[in-house]
Formats: sequence, C-alpha cells, structure tokens
Amino acid sequence: MRVRAFPVTMPSGVRYWTVLDEDLAVVGVADAFLRQVRFGRDGAELTTKAYAGGIALFLRWCRRTGRGWVAGVEQLGLFITWLRHAGPEVSGLDVAAGGQVLVGPGCEPVRGARRVNAVLAGVRGFVVHAVVAGQAPGRLLPLLYELADDRDLPVEARGMGWRMRARHRLHEPQTPVDRASDAEIVALLRACRSARDRLIVLVTARAGLRRGEAVGLRRSDVHLLFDSRALGCGIERAHLHVVRRDNANGAWAKSRRERAVPLDFLVVQAFDAHELERLQVARALASDHVLVNLFREPVGAPMSPDAVNALMAACSRRAGLARVVTPHQLRHAFGSNLADAGGGLDEIQELLGHASLRSTQIYMHPDPGRLRAAVDLVPSPREQVGATR
Repeated sequence: MRVRAFPVTMPSGVRYWTVLDEDLAVVGVADAFLRQVRFGRDGAELTTKAYAGGIALFLRWCRRTGRGWVAGVEQLGLFITWLRHAGPEVSGLDVAAGGQVLVGPGCEPVRGARRVNAVLAGVRGFVVHAVVAGQAPGRLLPLLYELADDRDLPVEARGMGWRMRARHRLHEPQTPVDRASDAEIVALLRACRSARDRLIVLVTARAGLRRGEAVGLRRSDVHLLFDSRALGCGIERAHLHVVRRDNANGAWAKSRRERAVPLDFLVVQAFDAHELERLQVARALASDHVLVNLFREPVGAPMSPDAVNALMAACSRRAGLARVVTPHQLRHAFGSNLADAGGGLDEIQELLGHASLRSTQIYMHPDPGRLRAAVDLVPSPREQVGATR
C-alpha cells in the first residue's frame, strides 16, 4: 500500500518525479505521463512533483479500496470524499492493508478545496494521457469532462465556443489576495543586512518575480541602460528578462515564454548597490548568476530558491513582524499594487507571466479606498441637469 512519489535524476542532471508501488517498482502508466509533462511539455520539476504526489494518493486509495485504477476513475466522487477527510493516519504511507478507508463528512476536513482540486488536476492529466496512449479505455474521458460553453470565462477569453470542463471540481471560495502590505515591505527593507538582500526584496515586491525567477537571473538578463540596442535588445529603458533555463541551483522560470519586466528607479538603484557590494567578493566575480552566496560557503555559488525563503524569514523576525512574509506574498503585493494603480488585466498578466487570465483575476478586486473614489467621481443628478440649490 506504500505507493509514493519519488524523485528521479537523469544522467544529464535533469530531475523529474515519478510514482513507485509498494515493491519500489516504477508505476509505468504514471511514469509515462510524468515524463511527458517534464520532457514532452517542458514542464517544471515541481509540476511533476505535485502531479506525482496527487497520482500516488489516488493509486493508494484505489488499492486500499480494492479497486483497479480504471475502476477508481469511475468512482472519482468517492475518492474526492476520501481525499477531503482522510488524514495521514488513513491516507499516509504507513497505513496497513485493510486500514480505515470509509471516511467521510462525519470527520473534520483535512484538505481544502484548493488542495483537492490540485490533486484532481494531476489525476485527470494522468488518465487522459493513458487513454491517448492506449493504456486505458476511451470511455473514461466522458467521466472526467463535459462539454461547456464559455459564459463563465473572463470576457477577454470568450469567443472560443465550446470547450471541455472538468466534471469533478470543488468550489474554491474567493478570498482576498494574501499580499505583503506596503508597511511590511518597508520593514523588510530596513531589516536587510546587505545590498543583495534588499535587491531580492525589491525584485519580488517591485518587479513581481517568483523566487525561482529571481535566483535564476543571469547578469546578461539585466539591462539597465536607457537604450539597450548595443546589447542586441530593442526594449527601451531599464528592464530585465525572465528566461526559462535549467540552472544548477534548481531555479526555474515557470512560464515557457520569455517576458521583459520594466524596472523602476528603486530597483535600478538596488542593482547598482548590489554590484558594488559584489565587486568586493573576488570569488563571486566569475558567476553569471546575479544572486550568489556572498557571506557563507560556498561563496560565489548561485543562491538556491530555499535560501530566499530563509532570508525572508530572518528579515521578518528582525523586523518584528507579526508573521513571516514569503516571497510569493511580495509578488502578490506587486500584482495588487498594479491593479490598484489602474493596471489592465492584460498588463498585469504580462508583467507577472501568467499563462491564464484566471490567475490574474485575483488581483482585480480594488481596495475600499478606490471603490469610494470611483463612487465620488459620479456626478449627482443636480450636477447633470445644471440645477442649483
């Protein structure tokens, strides 16, 4: 019953995640899908990790309920109920055969709708790949998807007619974006102990980079001149390029498409200060990575994504903040500030590198101050007809 997700390192050093059964043998049908995601679609290692974890949970449930995985797809509603309510003592690796599987709404939920939907996304992809590859019957697809029109899509995405909509998806209640406040950003900057650390805060909070994009930046990606044509780039003024590539530090740009992000004067000044600081560390000069270890071994090696989280946690503690601010909350602050400043949906999508407008829509909820200002701009009926008191 110990079906699990497991990392695989290829001879080239590229990694992806697969699924192993209780005999530590690769589950072939799942492995074929995960390799297709990683190498056929150029997906991120973390994407295969998330998918492998969800598929392992599904296969674990199938085996513990005495079903083959094809039969499990036919009863996906039961799997959702189990997933929502089955804690580690039921769904974990160490549960013995014949352990409790009939959990349901009488138990407290242990997984939220967002987590359940993420697992279902991996399971659906796995099943579709198996059907296309001839490893599963085609009758499974109508069990997963239904035809739907485009009325529930954003206006910008309509006009495509009919599409496939997942049958099994829990409602995710809309919640305010968990962004870092402007006061928290200022406190983090004051708590930084180096120019490099201030640059990390600013490229996430003022340029919206993900942590993997920040530590994956190469010096050739950063153009701070007013005119960059001498560098072979036609984009004017200071900006940086977010480029997907394999990096030794495991950094990864989520989007396949390169994007250019304009930089304001605060970020430009931070890059200048960081460059002066970096010039004092001889072992850092050879690396093409922008963000490298300057104060601890191995000096000169590119920073890891996890090191950015550790830095934010340390700065949050030194700043005396009530919570630990994460890099993604700083990125959310950038998106929210763009929306509050009147940025359009397409502009925010491009700057944040979202593949889907659905990801961008979470920022299109103005703060109460903007709503009040919008109402105050509407003229009164007296003003419209030129009436006087």
